[in-house]
Amino acid sequence: MNHLYRIYEKIFSDYSECKELVAGWKKRGDTIVFTNGCFDLIHEGHIIYLSKAASKGDHLLIGLNSDASVTRLKGNSRPLLGQDTRALVLASLFFVDGVILFEEDTPENLIAEILPDSLVKGSDYRIEEIAGADIVFSNGGKVETIELIPDASTTSIINKIKAL
Repeated sequence: MNHLYRIYEKIFSDYSECKELVAGWKKRGDTIVFTNGCFDLIHEGHIIYLSKAASKGDHLLIGLNSDASVTRLKGNSRPLLGQDTRALVLASLFFVDGVILFEEDTPENLIAEILPDSLVKGSDYRIEEIAGADIVFSNGGKVETIELIPDASTTSIINKIKAL
């Protein structure tokens, strides 16, 4: 079995590449959970958050901010790891069914195409602040937040390294 191939086949450069896969899941009545983020350095907080998100449905899709998008959101020193590396790490998680890159600052357009059953973000967001929440609600879906692990963030890891 070629595990690396199985990982790479879960990475999509845009929604058009996985449209048929998602349509098949929906046709079977499977539930689709969507979340998004930069996921610059994968840490304990990410793993716990993503595993909890995956538990909310049959398939977990992750919208991954492109390198250009991360730079616009986080500044010129980010991302630390390129989008191909970040996508590979996320896709290697057994509970992740797909990683879709997006160029915009928010995944609203991607959410409008996927129309997930559940949209999940960290508890640092209020429901009304979550990009695409209105789209999911108007299609009968749920929008939820997941409690974050205190002090588990890429920024805190960067700050610890800088302090060395």
